[in-house]
Amino acid sequence: MDGDVMIAGFFPLYTLGIDHSHSHTSRQEDNRMFIFKNYQCVLALTFAIEEINKNPDLLHNLTLGFDIYDVHFRAWTMFKNPFIFLFGKYKIPNYSCMRVSKSIAVITGPSGITSDQIGTLLGLYRFPQFTFGPFDHDLSDHNKFPALYQMAPKDTSIATAIVSLLLHFSWSWAGLLTTQDENGAWVLAELKEEMAKNKICVAYELMISTQDASHIYKLMAVYNQINLSSASVLIIYGDNDSLIALMVFIEQIFMHGKVCIVNSQWDFTLKRKYFMLGSLHVPFIFTHHHVDVSGFTDFIKTVKPSKYPEDIFLARLWFLSFNCSDAESHCVTWDNCAHDTSLDLLPACTFDMTMSVDSYNIYNAVYTVAQALHEMLLHQTEVQTMGNRKGVLPSSLQLHTFLKFYNPTGDQVIWGEKRKMETEYDILNIWNFPEGLELEVKVGKFSPYDPHGNQLSLSEDMVEWAIGTTETPHSVCSESCGPGFRKSPQEGKAACCFDCTPCPENEIANGTDREKCLQCSDHQYANTQRTQCLLRASSFLAFGDPLGMVMVVMGLCFCKLTAIILGIFWKHHDTAIVKANNRALSYILLISLIFCFLCSLLFLGHPNTVTCILQQITFGVVFTVAVSTVLAKTVTVILAFKATSPGRRMRWLLVSGAPNFIIPICTLIQLTLCGFWLGSSPPFVDTDAHSEPGHIIILCNKGSLTAFYCVLGYLGSLALASFTMAFLARNLPDTFNEAKFLTFSMLVFCSVWLTFLPVYHSAKGKVMVAVEVFSIFASSAGLLGCIFVPKCYTILLMPKRNSLHGFSDKRHNSRNKHSYD
Repeated sequence: MDGDVMIAGFFPLYTLGIDHSHSHTSRQEDNRMFIFKNYQCVLALTFAIEEINKNPDLLHNLTLGFDIYDVHFRAWTMFKNPFIFLFGKYKIPNYSCMRVSKSIAVITGPSGITSDQIGTLLGLYRFPQFTFGPFDHDLSDHNKFPALYQMAPKDTSIATAIVSLLLHFSWSWAGLLTTQDENGAWVLAELKEEMAKNKICVAYELMISTQDASHIYKLMAVYNQINLSSASVLIIYGDNDSLIALMVFIEQIFMHGKVCIVNSQWDFTLKRKYFMLGSLHVPFIFTHHHVDVSGFTDFIKTVKPSKYPEDIFLARLWFLSFNCSDAESHCVTWDNCAHDTSLDLLPACTFDMTMSVDSYNIYNAVYTVAQALHEMLLHQTEVQTMGNRKGVLPSSLQLHTFLKFYNPTGDQVIWGEKRKMETEYDILNIWNFPEGLELEVKVGKFSPYDPHGNQLSLSEDMVEWAIGTTETPHSVCSESCGPGFRKSPQEGKAACCFDCTPCPENEIANGTDREKCLQCSDHQYANTQRTQCLLRASSFLAFGDPLGMVMVVMGLCFCKLTAIILGIFWKHHDTAIVKANNRALSYILLISLIFCFLCSLLFLGHPNTVTCILQQITFGVVFTVAVSTVLAKTVTVILAFKATSPGRRMRWLLVSGAPNFIIPICTLIQLTLCGFWLGSSPPFVDTDAHSEPGHIIILCNKGSLTAFYCVLGYLGSLALASFTMAFLARNLPDTFNEAKFLTFSMLVFCSVWLTFLPVYHSAKGKVMVAVEVFSIFASSAGLLGCIFVPKCYTILLMPKRNSLHGFSDKRHNSRNKHSYD
């Protein structure tokens, strides 16, 4: 299309290869395939220039035109076209000076390799070059490419966008495949950093060199690592030219169950057999989001070879698509074409009516050139006060000063390193069912401007997975640890690879994939599943508990029995067996035993500070009184026997009641020990949350264990002294000698408390209290039974033996026939 100012476009409209589809939409010719998709770039260029030429507010006296050149993938061919464009068919650079040229700018792409090689030449003359392909870090070197402008924005949000998709599907195990260049290294670092932030692990990372000619032979190792990995997700970042060998290789080899996430630089519609059952599947493509350009689709519907007779590419597209020529002739006969044919009749996989990202960048590039020309012409008009500028074309070198404008859609076009606009992405899914459909469908969007957590929007019900897949793919190194388990890292492996270990006792994990278990507080306990902390029930030996009721009944029964025995002794206080061995000591012992049985009730019920102090102090004092009374009775027996011997000293001790002073002296010593106990560290209410699962034991802490064992030890020493003396006096001749009964009673008493100590320390909770109460009952009952039951038996059932006359027929020593009162 001719014009006052021309824009040249270098587009790859053909590709080398063999078409596998054998369809009528494309035909093999000279090992070249016409790329229907890339022809939209030509139409975008045409549409933009026609729109500008019709705009009365732009380029009032100038018109734009364009030249289209097909760019092959061979280096010499890519150089040859710019040579012809700049210098003519046979001219050589630097040997020909073109003073007058209608060309103002060049548009190249989408391959970075193409733009690189063309830009190397154009940069020598600072000829404006606009690339419409993906942003390439190599091309951003202004020293190497001083006149090159990239229309595509940087992929500043690609890592965040891809990781958001991984998080949406709970994919924590993914492989990375990039090109071994600056673009691949930059994206790889961004992806790894973003994945690490969100606890997504890299299963493997592969970089394929595009410079090494032998890299094709290394694809087998790459294939093995991808196919044998447990990761079901593969993230590929690269362009079609750099990784085309990989795609050809994958096309020939079966690759099972891999989900690919790729960037928009890939052209998957070029390969008809990529999407085989079980092969590599590409469900998600991240492409730059752009606004719709009004009128573009309607413009495409009007495009026909008759409208643009000089467009040889359009003629070929029509020829391949609608079979306009007779079979015998290779010349296009437009009369043979149906008059109602239009590009919108072609399948979407063959020719997409929606403006692509590359076409949008071309549209922006043309408007950028037009607006820069417009500003430059206005500037020339202002500085020129006279003369006619007709016939003087603007210089391409002057265009660089004005390249900073806006396009009609409202998107800002800014050049330079300071451009830091965040990129929005459309998420596309390729529908390939039925096989060969290859329809790109928008299923979601990522916008970095939305609040965190709402940046990704995805219609999951629109996603088509690989053929034969009915459920969302799963990609984790280790299955999630459910509630009650924590993650235990596997040595030498990534953080996503772990074992699930049950939580320890009284610790929980109430969610999945917990790093550590949480300790339940003291008033709570973990359930058997280790999923939640439950409130502990208070545990103490209550009066209403069955065991507590038994203890209460036993204590009251023993008290009543002791009181009955005391009553019997009181009723028969004038009998010989009661009067023997000091009646007062017997009464004191029986009363102290009543208090011993009653003090057991202090151990029952909800503990409080008062009961905790009273139960230990009362226990120590009343048992001291009981044991010291037994000791006094034992001393009385010994003194009574010694009193029969010559001398008045023993008789004086017996008659004066000296043994009775043993009780207050021993009790005073015990009270002193208890005073030190209360003064240093008295008993207090405590809790035990570890002994019984599900219960928090409320108990009385002894406070100072040293004081407790001193009290208990002192009581034991009294009992041992009583047992020793009673044992030595057991065979003394006497009518009513109770030394044997005292010996047995103290033997029972010592046995009970010696057994109590180990059992007490091994018991917990209610059982511990019950053991202590039972020991009180057993020791008190031992004293009661061994000392007083035989006497009651004699008093009640054998009254004849309860007098001195009952033994007159027996041979006794007359010295023993007297009363000890």
